[in-house]
Amino acid sequence: MRLTGTLLALTIATAICPVAATAQMAAAPTLIDGTVLELVSEGKAERNPNLVTVNAGVVTQAPTAAEALSANASRVRRVVTSLKASGLEDRDLRTAQISLQPQYIYAENKAPVITGYQASNSISVRFRDVARAGSILDLLVREGANQIDGPTFLTDNPEVALDEARTDALAKARERAALYSRLSGLNVDRILSISESPVTNVPMITTRAYAGAEAAADSTKLMPGVQEVTTNLVVRFLLK
Repeated sequence: MRLTGTLLALTIATAICPVAATAQMAAAPTLIDGTVLELVSEGKAERNPNLVTVNAGVVTQAPTAAEALSANASRVRRVVTSLKASGLEDRDLRTAQISLQPQYIYAENKAPVITGYQASNSISVRFRDVARAGSILDLLVREGANQIDGPTFLTDNPEVALDEARTDALAKARERAALYSRLSGLNVDRILSISESPVTNVPMITTRAYAGAEAAADSTKLMPGVQEVTTNLVVRFLLK
């Protein structure tokens, strides 16, 4: 029985070895008959912004926490009421952050002493009429906002622009591959692979915006410029 068990084990091992060898051969890299050309191509697409966001904050200070919050709430209510009167809706307004912090006075070798409280309320404002950006900022400040972050100019469908940038990048890669093929006396056979560069896998969006003051009307003037969406593709061609 021991001899039979040994023979059986040898038989199974012999049967497995060819399978393992076959699997290793299948995993071997495929040889490419030709010259591989790898190109990094940047594609761009431009958009005129059609969406604006602004963070407007109201900061108030008072001797007590209750007074600071009360004064803050009153001014925020005035800001929100004016924004709605100008045509904005509830869905365009969102509370971004509320905070209440004690204010201290410090003296050497003494414990800090609370001198009052500071309350802040930040509201995120969104609207689509880009031309109104300057007047909205003026309204916010006029009605009590004393902390402004923005404006930020955006497009509401960046994926469409990103697809255009990808199309542009691939077209440029094909043009450059054709150039290299002519210079080398070879022909472009096919594309071996396409990948997006990890650095720009998320589109890079830059907005050129400028702010100034109109002397005659004393109102804020903004120029949103254009948005530029870019992406990089790594394309490998086979030349023969």
